[in-house]
Amino acid sequence: MTRQSTVESEQGPSAAAREEVQVPPIRPGAYDPADYAEAVVRSSGAAGVSPLLVMTVLHNEAYKPHHPLLERLWQWWKPGASFGVANMHRATFERVRRTHDLPGRWQDLRDDPAFAIHAAALHLRDLDRGLPRRHVGRYSRDELLALGYNTGERNMRAFARGVPPGPMARSYLRRFRAYRSRAAEALAMADRGDPGDTAAE
Repeated sequence: MTRQSTVESEQGPSAAAREEVQVPPIRPGAYDPADYAEAVVRSSGAAGVSPLLVMTVLHNEAYKPHHPLLERLWQWWKPGASFGVANMHRATFERVRRTHDLPGRWQDLRDDPAFAIHAAALHLRDLDRGLPRRHVGRYSRDELLALGYNTGERNMRAFARGVPPGPMARSYLRRFRAYRSRAAEALAMADRGDPGDTAAE
């Protein structure tokens, strides 16, 4: 990879790639993370993380509508809310932005799903670098990274040492495990070029 292409991959998807990624629908319940499988594959490849990890995290974070208008209304009611299809908080985004010299602002996550997915993939890579190679056997590496995405790096490292997660983290982990097969199917369909809808599963 040339230096120029490395810089481009760090900064995010190209303008053409970003235009291909549609804004989620405004209808509550109509959002399907599988619609973003191609963006997940691109961003995870650029970040060097598992696309299955990124896609499963997107499924876990799909509990609220992600249309930009709805996110603006949500932030009006809850100023500290997270943004974008990957539900990233401002402090986390700013850390990723500084580490990887990303263009754009935290608010752009709600309007640009491709950018939100790219930032999430980079954050997961950063978490992976902070996770010890050896950890307790009850969790896979991806499970610990998902817990880190949800609860922060310090908690992730504690879980890796054997500290038991609290109720909310355990709930997140249960959903992560439950969504794993759906996320894998979404990626398989994208790989085959199938336009199918996994929401009906």
